[in-house]
Amino acid sequence: MEEKIAKLREQAAELIQQKASSLSELDDIRIRFLGKKGEFTSILRSMGALAKEDRPKVGKIINEAKAQIEELIAEKNKELKAQALADKIAGEKIDVTLPGRNVPMGHLHPLTLTLERIKDIFVHMGFSVEEGPEIERDYFNFEALNLPKDHPARDMQDSFYITDEILMRSQTSPVQARTMQGNEPNAPIRMIAPGRVYRRDEYDATHSPMFTQVEGLVIDKGISLADLKGTLELFLHQIFNENVGVRFRPSFFPFTEPSAEVDISCVMCHGKGCRVCKGTGWLEILGAGMVHPHVLEMSGYDPKKVSGFAFGLGVERIAMLSYGIDDLRLFYDNDIRFLSQF
Repeated sequence: MEEKIAKLREQAAELIQQKASSLSELDDIRIRFLGKKGEFTSILRSMGALAKEDRPKVGKIINEAKAQIEELIAEKNKELKAQALADKIAGEKIDVTLPGRNVPMGHLHPLTLTLERIKDIFVHMGFSVEEGPEIERDYFNFEALNLPKDHPARDMQDSFYITDEILMRSQTSPVQARTMQGNEPNAPIRMIAPGRVYRRDEYDATHSPMFTQVEGLVIDKGISLADLKGTLELFLHQIFNENVGVRFRPSFFPFTEPSAEVDISCVMCHGKGCRVCKGTGWLEILGAGMVHPHVLEMSGYDPKKVSGFAFGLGVERIAMLSYGIDDLRLFYDNDIRFLSQF
């Protein structure tokens, strides 16, 4: 029995000192020799077969062996914990002599960059920037702009309704109506209204059911078509370049009279004709016109005392022409390869 105990003690010591390379392996060794079903526990349970006078001697030897093994385990446990801490420190060590790592910096989206340029130009011309809700009442979105419920021009914009009287705005023109009705009667206005608008439309290279629009409104005494033309020509020369050609074509909008479509000479071919401008040398850029007298009256203005002009443009179209982008969907796909170019 004594020989067996000595052999187990030597075996345990060898395993602890030479084989245990982790705390989990060390614990396995402890369980193997000292656990409830371990080697020494088995010996203790078999002591009933020994002679009565031999039991104290064998018990003493077993206890001494167990104490020695527990001491070796405690020392090895301390050693392994120290090594684990040293490894952790080494793994987390920072070499302060290395150059710093550059943190990638974000930047503004190309639509935001374009919108900021547009706002900056108009602010320098004395315009204020007004905002309004994207969830709008039918009255402000249509009726206050000379578009009653049975007006055929609604067909192009009558889109995302929440209730019969509430919808996602299809233009930023409601901000103009809200501004007029919130002012003193016949008070001068010079404002732009930027923001997102929503229409039932395709999602392709040139269309999106959500896009960004900027509408402008000027009202005062003696405002004429010449003021409209001068303002828009100045804006277009600023946003593109001084040499871009500008032309006005007669058109129709329910809230302006007379109305016009505004074109610029093609920024790709400089008016020579290409596939972008379909060989015409011109690109449609925005719509404008003199504010309809009925629109003035509905918002508390007297068309006999004041007049005004309004215009609207799509920020995506300006951005596409400014940056030479041929697919509107690139603005919304969140492809970092595209966005990192701006």
